[in-house]
Amino acid sequence: MSKTDMPTALDLPMVDPLPEDTAKYFAICEEKLGMVPNVLKAHAFDIEKLNAFTGLYNNLMLADSGLSKLEREMIAVVVSSINKCFYCLTAHGAAVRALSGDPKLGELMVMNWRAADLSDRHRAMLLFTEKVTKASAEVEETDRAALRDQGFTDRDIWDIANVTAFFNMSNRVASATAMMPNDDYHSQAR
Repeated sequence: MSKTDMPTALDLPMVDPLPEDTAKYFAICEEKLGMVPNVLKAHAFDIEKLNAFTGLYNNLMLADSGLSKLEREMIAVVVSSINKCFYCLTAHGAAVRALSGDPKLGELMVMNWRAADLSDRHRAMLLFTEKVTKASAEVEETDRAALRDQGFTDRDIWDIANVTAFFNMSNRVASATAMMPNDDYHSQAR
């Protein structure tokens, strides 16, 4: 990988050659997504860090949950919008467009989620997401009760909090390292 192909501003090239399991994982990404996301390439300088990141990401975003994949991506976009994370807004905005089948929703979520035509359930979820992102120490029982009133279980609330926290962490790493999204994200599901 040349310096101009580096996914971040840091000089941390991927392990070469990649371990067999990592190479297989990257091949699956290529097959399913048509690319290896730069966030994975960025972590691939240290395979233990990559495995920790992908393990948590896959658990939070892909494993069974009372939250749909679209709801989890909506959380990622709202967090990333508040944090102004270019990488995650681009990547997860594309996911919202694809999963919803609505390019306009994806754009509204990136720009101003409050302008989107959302259900009361999604509005409550995203208000909670916003509060956890901006002032997690101020979350109170009334905030959790508002989610329960919209049919979220305590397990769902756990998942909302964890997805929110994960993207707050990953936004900060992406922004601090000038992580750039893959060009392919910009044209997906438009």
